Amino acid sequence: MEIPELSQKAQRILDAVETAIVGKQEVVELALAVLLSNGHLLIEDIPGVGKTTLAKALANALGLSFKRIQFTPDLLPSDITGSSIYNQKTGDFEIRPGPIFANIVLADEINRTTPKTQAALLECMEERQVTIDGLAHALPNPFFVIATQNNIELSGTYPLPEAQLDRFAARITIGYPDRDAEKRILNSQLHMRPVDSIAPVVELSEIQAMQAAVRNVHVDESIQGYILDLVGATRHLPALALGVSPRGSLHLLYASQAHAALQGRNFVKPDDVKTLAPAILGHRMIVRPEQRIRGVTSAVCVQETLERTPVPVGLKV
Repeated sequence: MEIPELSQKAQRILDAVETAIVGKQEVVELALAVLLSNGHLLIEDIPGVGKTTLAKALANALGLSFKRIQFTPDLLPSDITGSSIYNQKTGDFEIRPGPIFANIVLADEINRTTPKTQAALLECMEERQVTIDGLAHALPNPFFVIATQNNIELSGTYPLPEAQLDRFAARITIGYPDRDAEKRILNSQLHMRPVDSIAPVVELSEIQAMQAAVRNVHVDESIQGYILDLVGATRHLPALALGVSPRGSLHLLYASQAHAALQGRNFVKPDDVKTLAPAILGHRMIVRPEQRIRGVTSAVCVQETLERTPVPVGLKV
């Protein structure tokens, strides 16, 4: 698939999703870029701003299978992955697939379950397979996890470990809509929920072709160097106990390719990297406790890194 065709199909997807997610074009575009780059998305925000709606709208517009898992303290790993059940009639064990076997999986309030259950997603997200009774089972293609968590509720929650956070390509917030957008939301939902009326605008084969085309977007050596400089700088910031991992470098590279393709370009510019850096890098940084007390956040560290890292010029495209 050529980039102009990809861009046109992506615009149809964006237009469909934005009938349900009003006034948040950049958020929807970033979510689609993560999906096209074969990543996973963490949405951290207050209740009621459309986290679940975004996941359902994407699934409907793409025509993909969709499963929602409500994470609770008593959720077991087998409730996610599935289990092996003995069939008395046949005398054999049968695999009962869990809700993780879907193209788009919404892990709702992921931080409300125990670390043991959270760990059930590690293999799924990284290797795109599930191991049940020692046998590996491939997950559907494409496979996209959208996890949500409320950032103001701490009671009864379990913070995501660094290994889990690192498997999310990006962490975003949706935020409140402005007054005009909220008025449009009210008017659009007087009689129905727009997300329920979203019809598929692309075929499964087209989505797979779009994901393949994204990887062919040209990345100049200077852009690769820019990504390495950004990531390397985070590992030497005094305010951080942990900088960005090599997996973060890869996710920033892949997402930048997808972002460029969505803009109709077959090459990555520094602006693609700079636009995505806060969402891709921020959740991978661990701020030292004494710095958090002083008000230092990962967002501040990302901004500082962007300001101090020279931007490449004179790209060869």
